Amino acid sequence: MSPFIFATLLLLLGALWSFIHLRQATSSSPNHQKYGKKLPPSPPSLPIVGNLHLLGKLPHRSLQNLAKKYGPIMSMRLGYVPATVVSSPRAAELFLKTHDTVFASRPKVQASQYLSFGARGMAFSEYGPYWRNVRKFCTLELLSVTKIDSFAAMRREELELLVRSLKEEAAARGVVDISEKVAMVVENMTYRMLFGRSRDDRFDLKANVQETIRLAGAFNLADYVPFLGALDLQGLTRRLKATSKALDKILDIIIDEHVHEDNSGHPRHATDFLDVMLSLMNKSTNTHDELSYMIDPTSIKAIMLDMISGAIETSATAIDWTLSELVRNPEIMRQLQEELRSVIGVDEMVEEKDLAKLDYLDMVIKESLRLHPVAPLLVPRESMEDIVIDDYYIPKKSRIIVNSWAIGRDPKVWSDNAEEFIPERFIGSNIELRGQDFELTPFGSGRRGCPGVHLGLINIRSVVAHFVHCFDWELPNGMPASELDMTENFGLSAPRANHLLAIPRYRQVSETCEEVIL
Repeated sequence: MSPFIFATLLLLLGALWSFIHLRQATSSSPNHQKYGKKLPPSPPSLPIVGNLHLLGKLPHRSLQNLAKKYGPIMSMRLGYVPATVVSSPRAAELFLKTHDTVFASRPKVQASQYLSFGARGMAFSEYGPYWRNVRKFCTLELLSVTKIDSFAAMRREELELLVRSLKEEAAARGVVDISEKVAMVVENMTYRMLFGRSRDDRFDLKANVQETIRLAGAFNLADYVPFLGALDLQGLTRRLKATSKALDKILDIIIDEHVHEDNSGHPRHATDFLDVMLSLMNKSTNTHDELSYMIDPTSIKAIMLDMISGAIETSATAIDWTLSELVRNPEIMRQLQEELRSVIGVDEMVEEKDLAKLDYLDMVIKESLRLHPVAPLLVPRESMEDIVIDDYYIPKKSRIIVNSWAIGRDPKVWSDNAEEFIPERFIGSNIELRGQDFELTPFGSGRRGCPGVHLGLINIRSVVAHFVHCFDWELPNGMPASELDMTENFGLSAPRANHLLAIPRYRQVSETCEEVIL
């Protein structure tokens, strides 16, 4: 049978399946029979694809525009999957806090099967005993305040190397790829926590992680219109398989070398995260008995990939956008530099213990995360039962999409200047970033909120502070700040579409800085 005939038959069968599916859904819908309630407002849908065609290249922006017409709780049909899009703080609180237990699971998607090794990590696994044990394990063994603080000296070493390299670029008046510098320092800090060593030039784990984030955030036809999955019309299945294979090979090498105590000369932290996981698999510890019976090499790779992706891509993206906004707003940059000079002084480097004293830095980070949230659409949840919220019926197995990007730019919440970068809007505000204030939830909230918030904020604040404490920045070729390209790409995160390039000028703020970087 020719590919054309096969594709035609597949489409005809799909259309028939769609007709039967929709007819059954209409005649037996519990929407009216069981609850007597209506679905949330919804845009008109097309046969088979539903509302998928409305998502566009940047779905967070498209969904924001639709929400302006259909409301903060909006119903959509993504192929054959019912979805509810949430676009206001009040609505987010209902789904992420009030009814958190109903929406604590994740949908099964093709990306998690390939990139999370059968959804064996923490981010994409379904709600249940395995997920609870993995989350508890990761929180205690890597993401607790005590554990994170134990790596403070390591982070300082990496930041000193960053400052030294920037000093050399400043002396040469060279153009610095800030995005690359940021990614490298975050990558090294993460690898040293997880593996006990810095990045390995033998393989490009970062590039595969970035591809993972892009693919995991894509609206894949195979997830929403299953009969089209075999055609791989978007080419996503092919890319998922290739990335999964590459990651599997790299992680196997890292784990194997760890097991055999590779003597490569790289420094190792005595109790890195991989050591703990391997001891758990080998039953040499009784700290996490329940998980020890579930853990295996595949689970270890899935958990490691979650930790790498969460730590590297989200932190690097947040830092990149913050520095972009500071370069684009030189007066705000100067105010932040003045705070650093006032609090830190002119004879000291920024230390982690100083971060809590830097109020304006905190406001700058909050404002950046408001405009450029780590995940523009929070990782989708799935309803585990039928429920009525705000008089709207939400059926079981609905996909729940929280538009964090739209909430952060809602003029009803942030006033008419919501599109502008104004850190001062947080003066006197009690809004925090840890998932309790639904006007600003860049790390999610509830059971599925990011457990690495503490580590992420330390990385973001520390790196930003070091970039601006010792250096002034200007755009290449005399480019006006107002012309800086601020276009984003879409995935689980929304990084800059193009790297941030700028020229550093060493400010000679301290003798200690001079000692560190010479």
